[in-house]
Amino acid sequence: MKDLLNHLFNHNSLTSKEAKSILTEISEGKHNEAQVAAFISVFLMRNISVEELKGFREALLELRVPMDFGEINAIDLCGTGGDGKNTFNISTLTSLVVAGAGYLVTKHGNYGVSSVCGSSNVLESLGYKFSNEKSILEQQLAEAKICFLHAPLFHPAMKFVGPIRKQLGIKTFFNMLGPLVNPAQPNHQMTGVFSLHLQRIYQYLLEDSEIEFNIVFGLSGFDEISLTDKAQVFNRKGIRHIDHSFFNTDVLKLEQIHGGNTIEEACDIFITVLKNKSTQAHKNVVLANAALAIQTFDPQKSIEDCWAEAEESLSSGKAFNAFVKIIEISQAA
Repeated sequence: MKDLLNHLFNHNSLTSKEAKSILTEISEGKHNEAQVAAFISVFLMRNISVEELKGFREALLELRVPMDFGEINAIDLCGTGGDGKNTFNISTLTSLVVAGAGYLVTKHGNYGVSSVCGSSNVLESLGYKFSNEKSILEQQLAEAKICFLHAPLFHPAMKFVGPIRKQLGIKTFFNMLGPLVNPAQPNHQMTGVFSLHLQRIYQYLLEDSEIEFNIVFGLSGFDEISLTDKAQVFNRKGIRHIDHSFFNTDVLKLEQIHGGNTIEEACDIFITVLKNKSTQAHKNVVLANAALAIQTFDPQKSIEDCWAEAEESLSSGKAFNAFVKIIEISQAA
């Protein structure tokens, strides 16, 4: 590790093979915490390369606990986090709305590292029991159209790194990896990223896959559609810029989509949205992301029709029922 750190400190980068090898060694506990913290810190001071992220991704996927649900059409709605905006749990709520609309969702997520409350924090606080048992997750998919894949249960390689990330408390390249290493490897993905540089890397990596995708970067730094400013969206058809007018709704201010200062506040917002009793701002930003996610499944559908499907899921209670069902199944296991 000493030689590798000197290599990186001299402004050199890693090949994908080198990146895969070192992350595998870290996962095996071959390097101490100080060395790992120094290694992680390198990528806070310079941009990660395509080859480096590719190698890290290959290591995690090779070491993961796989979850094969067979030939199904499913989507993951997972942002990188790390945008520092402390919005409420938009991607998790979006996932439930999409599931309520009848689409299969294999949601990958974790505890918050650089935010108050990540997807795993809010779901766990509201009674969801994490599992990597295939039968349990399949039941959730069958009855609720959604299951939640809690990253630490599927990526044992991260056991050594988790405490270090928590102590650092800032975004690292592991944030960048989250959406790329869903253990179920669904064939559709809508993911948010926190920088244009990372969006370009995702473009290169996902274009070489068979996944249908939308990669979202809010130009004010959001890793999701925020309705506060324009977002750049990349898919196989190219790049487009969209804002609140694309969804025929009002522009929002950051404070309108704040996620609260505690996990309890985040949970209150979460339930209020699911029960369709939230502010219009909260509702609109979830529906905007859900509409774009539905369009990821069927690019021929107009965004108006996709919004209508999402709105019906929320207003009818189907999204809330999906949430209740996965809680019930997880607790009964």
